[in-house]
Amino acid sequence: MVAILPRGLLQTRRLCGYSHLRRAGIPPLYQRRLFSGRDLPAQSPRAHRRRSLLPLHAGLSESRPRQDRYRKRLLPHPARQRRLHRPLRPRQPILPQRLSMIRKLQTSNYRLLITFFLLSSLLLSFSLPSSPPTPTPLPFAEIVLPKPQTSASATPFQPAAQTDTPIPTFTSSPIPTLTFTSTAPPTATQTPPPSTLTVDTVPPASATPIVSSRPNYILNVTLDFENKSLSADETIRYYNTTGTTLSDLVFSVQPNIHPGAFTLNAIAQDGVALGAYSFSGQRLSAALNQPLPNGSATTITLNFRLKIPKKGSGDVFGYDFNQINLVDWYPFIVPYQDGWVLHDPMPWGEHLVYDSADIELNIKTDSGVILAVGASPEANGADGWTRYRMYGARTLAVSASDEFIVNETTLGNINIRSYYFNGYQKGGDDMLIYASEALQTYSAEFAPYPHQTLAIVQSDMDDGQEYDGLVFLATDFYSQYTGSAKSNLTTIGVHEIAHQWWYSLVGNDHAFEPWLDEALATYSERIFFENNYPASISWWWQFRVNYFKPTGYVDATIYDYGSFRNYTNAVYFRGALFLDDMREQMGYGNFSKFITAYAARYAHRRASTAEFFALARETINVNYDGLIADYFSKGY
Repeated sequence: MVAILPRGLLQTRRLCGYSHLRRAGIPPLYQRRLFSGRDLPAQSPRAHRRRSLLPLHAGLSESRPRQDRYRKRLLPHPARQRRLHRPLRPRQPILPQRLSMIRKLQTSNYRLLITFFLLSSLLLSFSLPSSPPTPTPLPFAEIVLPKPQTSASATPFQPAAQTDTPIPTFTSSPIPTLTFTSTAPPTATQTPPPSTLTVDTVPPASATPIVSSRPNYILNVTLDFENKSLSADETIRYYNTTGTTLSDLVFSVQPNIHPGAFTLNAIAQDGVALGAYSFSGQRLSAALNQPLPNGSATTITLNFRLKIPKKGSGDVFGYDFNQINLVDWYPFIVPYQDGWVLHDPMPWGEHLVYDSADIELNIKTDSGVILAVGASPEANGADGWTRYRMYGARTLAVSASDEFIVNETTLGNINIRSYYFNGYQKGGDDMLIYASEALQTYSAEFAPYPHQTLAIVQSDMDDGQEYDGLVFLATDFYSQYTGSAKSNLTTIGVHEIAHQWWYSLVGNDHAFEPWLDEALATYSERIFFENNYPASISWWWQFRVNYFKPTGYVDATIYDYGSFRNYTNAVYFRGALFLDDMREQMGYGNFSKFITAYAARYAHRRASTAEFFALARETINVNYDGLIADYFSKGY
């Protein structure tokens, strides 16, 4: 019997024991004969422990499926049974003539183990992700948290003749393929102005390209990016449309909140210096040399220097290691409505109110510095000057960096530019898509986009902030972005873009009636999603509104609540709930008609809550009293 058995079986009968011989189909009689032979080596301790390797050496096949190490987690195998008789069986002495064979078996075992570990390591390296997964962003608490010096919201008075001017129908065009460039937008030039302005150098009002009674600002600025400073000559052509004679003018000078940041070198009216003025904090009050009757105009010139402060945590204005943000950085004349409108700042909300104005910026800065502005540069000469013009704007903001990456596209006649930093290309490029979709949606739903350029700028800040033709978005939004519209980058990005209608086009008192722009901008997010990502509407409600369980009166001021959370819950999120209920009560078609009429009637003006509801009743005469009682602290 021994002579006819396979060689592998003869060499391993002691190693395998009765169990393997039984599985191999060897009759019990021959099993005992095989075990009584003297020509086989005794069982090695290592071979006994490596029972799973024995079939490989012996050439035996088991009746059960072989256990494959590389598929161990995928294939079910019967649990190994513990056999107590094997460890207790006496072992044969190791004969000298068989030691070499045992060593070969041990060497083969080692080779298999090494091969196993190398293959396991290789497979594990393929299964590891190349980078850690990006965590899902939490709903962002709120959009705008400006410090006292960084407010941005206001409105202008528009001549009565322009009140009911119909807004033309917007014709959207397909979004073109995004064109990437890593250089700054083309710069224009202009002959530098003289260092000191006089009345003879101020352009007459008739020279303004668009004839209007809006204030006209011309700023000639030299920006020293490396030394974080600028010097400026400013000319203001101011038209008195207040209905009363003015004996003084009040300016907002937000940089003066920072000690040592703002230096006023000169101020004059029609070329004659103004000697009687007071300057404290954000308020510059100047007595006029001659009273200004209603319907007349005067020219104010200022020369000032700005030492740009370091940007605080959460601030927009100032500089950090690679960027300078100039927001609310120049003196401007505040609106007049039964007195000058300049509110006290708060840690949350926005306190500034603006008249709509025509603004021209002529600027020269260091070589290699890229400027992000809410207007396109114009070619106009030499010597490194660049000119930007905005018409019907509340303010003009600038962001400068020598590290900006710029990507741009066009939508009709609108230039859309995204300014971001290295490492954030995905979010920076995708914002062009979301911005194009937002401009198409809002232009169709509300009114044509009021500017010719939209700049989206990444900045180290806490949230987002809107200015005319330019919005800032926090770097954290770019970091959290994973390519989905269900993100802070998208929701807050389109929120700030909506402010181009609810703040820039239609103004309001942001300190005392902030819901008129913030609630409308928040609900505009919902309108954006229903037109572009309708499957995400439920997600949006939960992520942006319901998550915070908002309470409070919608018509709260920035002074009414003792915390940022209470303020935003009432104004932003309860405001969005109110507008949704109002839309349901009016009907979607009537609500669309109303919101279009609201944008047309108060374009470049300032609206109030009372005027909002008066126009709603004019659009469709339904009873809003119950709705107002549910959301507002008083009747309208």
